[in-house]
Parts: sequence; C-alpha cells; structure tokens
Amino acid sequence: MAGQDWFEKDFYATLGVPKNADAATIKKAYRKLARELHPDQNPGDATAEARFKEVGEAYAVLSDPEQRRQYDAIRAMAGGGARFSAGPGGAEGAGFEDILGGLFGGAGAGPRVRYSTGGGGGFEDILGGLFGGAGGGFRTRGPVRGQDLEATTTLPFRQAVEGSTVTIVVEGRRVTARIPPGVRDGQRIRLRGKGRPGEAGGPAGDLVITVHVEPHPVFSMDGRDLRITVPVTFAEAALGAQVDVPTLDGRTVRVKVPAGTPSGRTLRVRGRGVKTPQGTGDLLVTVQVAVPQRLSAEAKAAVEAFDAATRDGDVRADLRARAAQ
Repeated sequence: MAGQDWFEKDFYATLGVPKNADAATIKKAYRKLARELHPDQNPGDATAEARFKEVGEAYAVLSDPEQRRQYDAIRAMAGGGARFSAGPGGAEGAGFEDILGGLFGGAGAGPRVRYSTGGGGGFEDILGGLFGGAGGGFRTRGPVRGQDLEATTTLPFRQAVEGSTVTIVVEGRRVTARIPPGVRDGQRIRLRGKGRPGEAGGPAGDLVITVHVEPHPVFSMDGRDLRITVPVTFAEAALGAQVDVPTLDGRTVRVKVPAGTPSGRTLRVRGRGVKTPQGTGDLLVTVQVAVPQRLSAEAKAAVEAFDAATRDGDVRADLRARAAQ
C-alpha cells in the first residue's frame, strides 16, 4: 500500500470501530460488514462491491499488529488526515510538507520538504526509516504471508449429500471449490493458498468456506447415515409387514417391519446412506405408528373388541417398576 493512502483513509471509520478497539472487536466488525457487502449478496451493485473492497483493505491493515502500529503512528503524526499541499499552509493549519519540515528542522509553512513517489529516497523511504522499515516504505521485513479470507455458500440438501462444485467471488476473484459429499451444515472447508496474496514473495493465505445446508422435508444427515421417519398402521406394527421406503435417489427400498414393532423403533438398511471416499453410510428408518383421527363405526367396534381382548395386559407396568427404582 502506498504511504499516502494511510494519511487519507480512516480505516477505523471504515470498519465502524473506535481507535482503541481490540483485535476481536475489529474482526467481528469486519465479518459483519463482509457478510452484508459480499458480492454474492449484492449482485450487480458496484457501490457495495467498492465498499466491500474498502472493508477488506481496512481489515488487512488493522488485523496486522505491526501494520496497525505504523498506521496509528502515521495518522497521529498527521493529526488524523494530512493535506497534501505544495504551497504555504493557510488558516486551516499546517499541510503535509509543514509536518515533515518540522521533523527535519524546518520552521513554519513553506515547501522546505519535498516528497516523491518515484525511485530512491521518496515519501515511503523517509517514513519507512522513521518506523523501522528499510527502503520499502511500510512493509514488514522479509516475505509476509497473505491474510486468510472467509466466505460462505449454501447448498441444497441433495448436493450436500452427493458433493458439488461451487464458484465463490472473493475480493473480485472467482474461486472454484469442490465440496465433498456428506458435508455438514456449518462445516468449514479450508482451501490452501486461495486467500489474499502474500507480500514480498510470501505465500498466499487460505480461503475458509463455511457451508450451510438447506434442510430436506423428509431426510436428514447423521454423519454418513441418512435418517427418515416412516408412518405405519397399527396393524402393520402389530402383525408385521413389508413397507416401501423412499430413498434419496428417487427410488424405494422394501423394509421388513417385524411383528410387535413399537413406535419409535429404528430399522437399519445397509448401504443406502451417504457415499463418501471413507465409506458408505446406512439408511436409518424410524417407525412411527399412525393413529387415525377419525374412525368409522365398524373400525371403532373393531378397536373396542381388540381392547376387550387385551385388557388383561398392563402396558405401563414396566414403566412404574422402573420409576420406583
């Protein structure tokens, strides 16, 4: 970054934090603004894109302790924002050259100190010498690793199960990422070297993508297993049955419900879960006995007959015994 940019830009104001904000506050403010201004959230909005870049620039400086120290010192020297005036300072106070003139023995206003953005002995070399730099202005010594960047993406449930390829815009760059099958909601995926470029030959940072998975109306993921709840009739649960259960690929699998299966029992279908390089999960079928909301006279009579035939059994006897322990 050119030195004069640090005079002109108030990075604290850009992030909306006080000058004494700690690192956690700065990071929190950056994440909030980055989410709001991200190009994916504001497609075609040039103003939001420009603001997004300003926020990233501010965070890059304020999140680096050494760069922040130098930035604070420069801003303090300039009173928060120097003016680049080549002529005498007016009634509003001393300009940029007056400040540097005072540092090197000058007095009052006037063009006693000149700066240059060209080679050798220019503006950044002078200020770099003041704050420990050498010939490179404000850069820290040696190669500097680039900043890690964060992004989010949202996948439909089926794509999360099967895996997908997504393209994310990061600081004006399009980054393509492969999302592995079975990714969980909230899982973070790190792409090495896809973050902000390094300085002075340093390596690029990483890009960390947080994946959000849209819920499915029927299925849910449990590690590599898929879960589904299937309603069965009382007769099917009591007498046993073969029921067709839908699978995520649009087909069905026949599952045996043993006689006497209680509501809430989970049956396992091997190999019908999430397919990953580490293995394939199972389909977990939870049985839910459906209770009719309305009964015909004939059905009601049949239930009453069943109740009379099973009245000797106490279905809550075991519950009371265990509760008394």
